[in-house]
Amino acid sequence: MTVRVRFAPSPTGYPHIGNVRTVVFNWLFARQQHGAFVLRIEDTDQERFVRDALRVIEDSLQWLGLDWDEGPGKGGNCGPYVQSQRLQIYQQKAEELVSMGKAYRCNCSQERLDTIREAMRAEGKTPMYDGLCRDKPAGAVSKDESHVIRLKVPREGITTFHDVLRGDISIENALLDDQILLKSDGFPTYHLAVVVDDHMMQISHVMRGDDWIPSTPKRILIYQAFGWTPPIFIHVPLVLGADGKKLGKRHGATSVDEFRRAGYLPEALVNFLALLGWSPGEGEQQEIFSREELIARFDIAHINLAPAVFSYDKLDWMNGQYIRKMGEEELLERLIPYWQDAGLIETPVATETLPTLRILVPLVQERLTTLRDVVALTDFVFQEVAEPPVEALVGKAMTVEQSLEAILAVQRLLGGLVQFAPDSMEEPMRSLAKELGLKPGQLFGIVRNAVTGKAVSPPLFGSIQAVGRERTLKRLETAEHVLVAHIEATKAA
Repeated sequence: MTVRVRFAPSPTGYPHIGNVRTVVFNWLFARQQHGAFVLRIEDTDQERFVRDALRVIEDSLQWLGLDWDEGPGKGGNCGPYVQSQRLQIYQQKAEELVSMGKAYRCNCSQERLDTIREAMRAEGKTPMYDGLCRDKPAGAVSKDESHVIRLKVPREGITTFHDVLRGDISIENALLDDQILLKSDGFPTYHLAVVVDDHMMQISHVMRGDDWIPSTPKRILIYQAFGWTPPIFIHVPLVLGADGKKLGKRHGATSVDEFRRAGYLPEALVNFLALLGWSPGEGEQQEIFSREELIARFDIAHINLAPAVFSYDKLDWMNGQYIRKMGEEELLERLIPYWQDAGLIETPVATETLPTLRILVPLVQERLTTLRDVVALTDFVFQEVAEPPVEALVGKAMTVEQSLEAILAVQRLLGGLVQFAPDSMEEPMRSLAKELGLKPGQLFGIVRNAVTGKAVSPPLFGSIQAVGRERTLKRLETAEHVLVAHIEATKAA
């Protein structure tokens, strides 16, 4: 069997990260089986259509590296791959079922449908169509009048389908409604369109969330009405938040684009999502996988039936691991957009800015959880810092006068360096601390607050180098003025 799987999003919103986990499973399975991954856009819900959703869907897949073999922008032998361009196909197929006696036309008004549903609810029954038009003779409802086409669901027996992970699943036909296949506006319902498309696009496996299990018998009945063989079904558990509820907005970022803007790496996100509900094998401890390793080792049999829990702590750890393994030039390329988005550097990057950026990359690489963290870590390099409060300039167990003496000594030291580089600064600064009767940490803390405006920053001497000699001395001078003003105010009091 040639494996053909699909991702069939509806452009009524942006790709939800829980759904994207299932996309990752489909993509890995297709690649592992040397099959095809098909992108199909299910846009028959025109009322909820979001204008830029299709672009975001395609951009998200491309960013994640989940390339599709057939679909929009790629073509293929089973197109078109957008449902709104396939309306005649669905209409033709619905008419075929009517001609075979497997479906019928229904012209019941909305008012009548509402009335019978309310009556069923009052009797404690599941609301469903009562079959009034089902038993009318052929031609009683004209093709030219406003009507829908309904599937003639068997009233007795059971409908069974097989799920790879769960075995056989059955439901009594009496519990199923005569579902609408084609609406009065000529648009298909979701169930008709997806069955026709999956069959005509030769989809071999349908891997999706287990919340689709209750509606699967409806599709099986459509397959049976046409005399088609259904695909193989694989219903995977949903992704939950840490609170045990279905992943949603209350848990944080939900769309792929939100994760991208937050500074997560696509390769880390794919690795993380692949391990949400799947494991490479019992007792396997490896957690960081290359894409090639994931493809080689992906096995449907190792999908866990228990719901997967989305852990931001785990994703943050994994993203940090990927950042640590990057080469400095590659990391620089990844960080530049975040500096630019924050307005810290020019677009495009000025030639004279690049040396400063190259100084910063090794300073922050071990400290980054996400790429966007670089903004808060390094903003002091690109913009002026606020005048520090006197408390930030007085070292631990030091007086204001001692701190002023230290600031003045550091100004003289840094101003006289021939080479303004970390290797030229560190030993003289440590020697200076000893001369002043201070511990290195006392002196370095004062200088850090004065130069970066932060109590915690990337390595001090690299930070000073990135700020540059002129601005460093200017900030130390500002610190000097703060301490002098405090001393004078204290004496005046």
